[in-house]
Parts: sequence; C-alpha cells; structure tokens
Amino acid sequence: MAQVTDIESKADGLSSKLNWLRAGVLGANDGIVSTAGIVMGVAGAAVSDQALIASGVAGLVAGAISMAVGEYVSVSSQRDTEKAEIDVLRKRLDENPENQRLSLAHTFEREGLSKKTSLAVAAELSDSDAIGAHARYELGINADELTNPWHAAWASMIAFVVGAIIPLIAMVASPDSVRVVATIVAVVIALIITGTTSARLGGAPVGRAIVRVVIGGLAAMLITYAIGALVGVVL
Repeated sequence: MAQVTDIESKADGLSSKLNWLRAGVLGANDGIVSTAGIVMGVAGAAVSDQALIASGVAGLVAGAISMAVGEYVSVSSQRDTEKAEIDVLRKRLDENPENQRLSLAHTFEREGLSKKTSLAVAAELSDSDAIGAHARYELGINADELTNPWHAAWASMIAFVVGAIIPLIAMVASPDSVRVVATIVAVVIALIITGTTSARLGGAPVGRAIVRVVIGGLAAMLITYAIGALVGVVL
C-alpha cells in the first residue's frame, strides 16, 4: 500500500506541474494576442512612436495585473471551497468515523474492487490518514497540496509579460516601413509555439491547435489595425 501511495503521489505531482505549465502557456498566449492587438491598433492610427510605445507598455502592465488579480481571486475561491469541504469532512469523521469508512469503501467498490478488498483498503487508508484518504478519493482534493493563490497569480503575470513582450518588441524595434509585417510574423511564430506546446500538454492534435490560435491572433490584429486606421482618419 505504501508503494501505491508513493506512485499516486508522484502522479499527482506530475499532473500538478503539467497543469501549471499549461496555464503558463495559455497566459503567454493571452499576452501575445492582447498586446499585439493593442500595438497593431495604435500603429493603424499612425500615431507617434512615443504613443505606440506608451500604449504597448500600458497594455502589457494592465494585462499582466489583470491576469494576476483574476487568477488570485479564482484560485482563492477554489481554495476556500476546498478547505470548507475538508472541514465538513473532518467534522463527519469526528462524529461517525465508522460510517465514513464504509462510505470510502463504497467508493472503491464503485471503482470495481470487491467488497472485501474495498473494506480492507478503506480501513488501512483511514488508519494511516483518514482526512487525506477521504478528501482524495471522495472529494478529489489533495488535502496536503491545496493550490496557492499567490503562486498562481505570479505565474500568470510572468507568463503574460513573456508573451506580451514579443509583439511589443517586434513593433517598436522594427523600421517603420516593415514594423506591421514584422509584428505579424513574430506573433504568428510565437502562436505556433504556444499552440504546439498546449496541444502536446493536453494530448490534442497539434495542427488543429496551431490553426485555431493563429487564426484567432491574425483576426485580432487585422481587426484592431483596421479600427485604428479608421479612428486615425476620423481624428
């Protein structure tokens, strides 16, 4: 049983790392597309380089903060819910541990184990770590590794900034005559990378993921550029 628990713990750790990596890729993708949309829109309005840089940096900072706050609030809510469920479970175990042990055994029976084996496994796990066993197998929660909202917030912010820097640098560092084309090329390459990575992490078809993110990114850039050009003409 100790070997099984150790294997499951390693599997949980790997799954958690993959989830964080996948979230990071998605955050970077958001940074790429949103910042590309901003600088393309401003470039379409044909404003000064200073205004272009200022708008790009402002969009990067605002987007990064928004991502961090949103992730912090979301993960905090999830963590609070999980802690509340664990508190209820702890109370039930204190009031009627035998009934909770039978409930855990029934969980294993539903997974295909025999009644005898289910009772034995439930008894051994409950004697070892009742809260952890019930939280994991009945609630799907790892009581020892609740998600840290600060970690989630920082990870999202950093991923967004890394993605946002790509279109911003491509736009401001390129000559005026080719900066729009250079930005589009840089963004497409970056989206191909994020699309490939997210597809492989999720076990999805790579080609479909790349097409989806590239089309979305191109649409965002073309639309914002057109709106920027229209606003520039009007003003």
